Amino acid sequence: MARSFLSTMVRISREMERAERARIRETQRQQRTREQEARRLNKFERESYVAGREDEAHAENQLIERRIAELEKILSSRIGQNPSIDFKRLFKVANEKELDKDESLRIPREPVIESYLPKPPRILIRWLPGVMKRFRRQIDDAKSKHAIAQRAYNQVMQKRAEAFRLMQRKAQEQNDSVVEFAKSYTLGDPIAVATYFELVLGRSPYPDVFPPERRVAYVPESKQLVIEFELPTFADAVPTAEKVRYAKKTDEIVNAKRSDKARHTIYSNAIAQAVIRCLYDIFHSDTHEVAETVVVNAHVSTIDPATGHAIHPCLVSVRAARDRFLELDLRYVDPAACLKELRAYISSTPGELVAVRPILEFNMVDPRFVQEADILSTLDHRPNLMELSPSEFESLITNLFTQMGLDTKLTQPSRDGGVDCVAFDSRPVLGGKVIIQAKRYKNTVGVSAVRDLFGTLHNEGAAKGILVTTSGFGKSAYEFANNKPIELINGSNLLFLLKEHANVEAKIEIPPEWVDPRTN
Repeated sequence: MARSFLSTMVRISREMERAERARIRETQRQQRTREQEARRLNKFERESYVAGREDEAHAENQLIERRIAELEKILSSRIGQNPSIDFKRLFKVANEKELDKDESLRIPREPVIESYLPKPPRILIRWLPGVMKRFRRQIDDAKSKHAIAQRAYNQVMQKRAEAFRLMQRKAQEQNDSVVEFAKSYTLGDPIAVATYFELVLGRSPYPDVFPPERRVAYVPESKQLVIEFELPTFADAVPTAEKVRYAKKTDEIVNAKRSDKARHTIYSNAIAQAVIRCLYDIFHSDTHEVAETVVVNAHVSTIDPATGHAIHPCLVSVRAARDRFLELDLRYVDPAACLKELRAYISSTPGELVAVRPILEFNMVDPRFVQEADILSTLDHRPNLMELSPSEFESLITNLFTQMGLDTKLTQPSRDGGVDCVAFDSRPVLGGKVIIQAKRYKNTVGVSAVRDLFGTLHNEGAAKGILVTTSGFGKSAYEFANNKPIELINGSNLLFLLKEHANVEAKIEIPPEWVDPRTN
C-alpha cells in the first residue's frame, strides 16, 4: 500500500515536471517566434524605409531631368504652333443653362392645380351633413395654395428672365468690345496693338521658373514693337544638382553637383531660346503685319549681392525685322548663333549678371508716357515741335543734348529744314565726337537719311551718329543702323527725352498744310 502510494506520488511529480518543461519549452518557442516575427517586421520596415528614400531620390532625379528638358526645349516645343489669337473665340454666347448654377434661379416645377385639389367624397357619403361643405372648403384652400405657388413660380421665372437678359447684354457688350479691339489692332492703334501682343505672350507657356511679367509698347510711326521680357535668375533656372542618390550609411540624399560651366551653358542657351521664341510668337501671331520690326529687351530682376539693392540688368537686346526673321529655319538653328546673326547684344556671362545696353530703352516708348502726353497736349502752354520756328527748334535740340551731358555746338542749318549739330562726349574711352541730325518730318524717315549720316560719320571722323525725327523710321533704316554706331530716335522717343532730361513737356501735332522738306 505504501509502495503503491509512493509510486503514485513519483508518477504525479514526474508528470508535473514534464508539464512544466513542456510549458517552458512552449513559452520559449513562443518567445522565439515573437523575436523572429519582430526581426522579420524590422527587416521589412527597414527595407520599406530604404525603398521609400530611394523612391524619393528617384523622384528628385526625375524632377531635375524634367526641368533641364524644359529649358532645352523652350524653342523647339513652340515651333509649328500657331500663336495668333482668334478673335472669334473671344466672342461670348449667352447660355441660359449657366443660370442653373444659382440655386435661386433654377426653374422649379410649375404648380398644377390638380395636384392641390382634394379627392371628391364618395357618392355614398355625400348626403351626410357637412360633407359637401367641408369638401368645398378644401377646394378653396387648394386654389389658394395653388395661387401662392403660382406667384412664387412666376417670380422665379421673371427673375430668371431678367438675369438672362443681363447675361445677353453683357455678352453683347463683350462681343462689341472684341470687334472694336480687333478693328483697332488692324488699324495699328498703339494701345490695341500692345494689348494684343501682351495676350499673345501671356498665352505662351514657358517653364515655371520664368516670371510671367511682360511689357509691350508700340510705335506706330515706325511700326516698331518694343518688348520688355523678364527672365528667371541663374540660381532659380538651373538646378545645382546633376543627379541625387540615397546613401544608406548616412541616411542622406546626396547631391552630385553640376559643374558651374555646365550650368552657365544651360542658362545662356535657355535665355537665347526664350528671346527667339518671343520673336517667333510675335511675328507668327501678327496676322495683319502691324509690326515691321520688334525689339526685345530681356531683363532679370534680382538683388545685387555686392550692394543688396534691387537691380534690373538687361542680358539680351535684339532688334529683328519681320522679313529677315521669317526667313530663318528655327528647327535647325543654334539659339546663340541665331541671335548673333540678328546682331543682338548678348551678355558675355549672363549668370553673373553682366549687363548689355538695350538697343532701345522701353521707357522711351512706354505707352503710359504716350497716354500722358496725349492728355497734356490739350494744354496751351505745351509747345508743338512742328510749330516752332527753325531757331527755336535748333535751340531746343541743342539744349536737350547739352542736358544729356554732351558739349553741343550748332553748325549751319540743315538743307532739309532740320538741325545739324556737332557734339563732344567728354567721357574717356567711350566718348568722342558725335554727329546729331534732327529732322521735323511727317512721313517715315527712309534708309537714305541713315546712310547719309553714316557717310558723315566717316567724313568727320566721329565716334557716333544720332538721327532724331518727329515721325518714325522704316524697317530698312533700322536694319542698316543695326550694329553700327548710330542711334535712331523717333517722335515718341524725342518727347520722352525732352521731358526726362530737359524738363520740357512738348507735343507733336502735324499741321494740315505741313509738307516734308525735300532732300538733295
